[in-house]
Amino acid sequence: MMAPIRSVIAVLGILLVGGCAAGTVPPPREAPPPAVPSPRAVSPPSPADNNYAEGLSSMEEGKFERTLELFSAVWKEMPGHPGVEENFPNALEGFKKSGDEALRQGRPEEAGKRWTATLRFLSHPALKGRSPAFSKTDLKGSIDKLSENLMEKGLADYRQGRLEAAIATWRQILAYDPAHDEAAKSVRTATTQLENLKKLPSPPAGK
Repeated sequence: MMAPIRSVIAVLGILLVGGCAAGTVPPPREAPPPAVPSPRAVSPPSPADNNYAEGLSSMEEGKFERTLELFSAVWKEMPGHPGVEENFPNALEGFKKSGDEALRQGRPEEAGKRWTATLRFLSHPALKGRSPAFSKTDLKGSIDKLSENLMEKGLADYRQGRLEAAIATWRQILAYDPAHDEAAKSVRTATTQLENLKKLPSPPAGK
């Protein structure tokens, strides 16, 4: 009878030890929630980005001088800008052609202004050696020819006594070429003569 009692006691001891051990085991820890990545901050567009976008818009509207000014500002801030390098020659050719069109429409002063401004942008580094469809020599020749034609037109008016018309024509040259000495001198001479004529007494009525 002793053996069975010992076996029961041994079994109870194992169960008790196992229960105690089980009670000391900590409960499983819950996994932390996955970290939510914070949204990446989007940097605002730079002044160069804004100028480039406005330049493209101006080019589509045919405002080529404004386009070239904006592209030049972008290039100054970001030399080598690929968009400017690609579009600068196109804007330059568009600007020159707008001068051609102004002349065809009978607006020589506007043609001279656009050609002269185009000439100024021809030396911009954004061209990087790329030659437009016209040369600097050809463009300068067109400007000189325009000035020559306007000088002749003004002289024709001057010789016919149309001083105000002559002055207006010569001032068209000075609008795009303020350093044109011949036009400036002609304006001064004709203006003085016109003022002197206005000082003369009017003839008596009926005579």
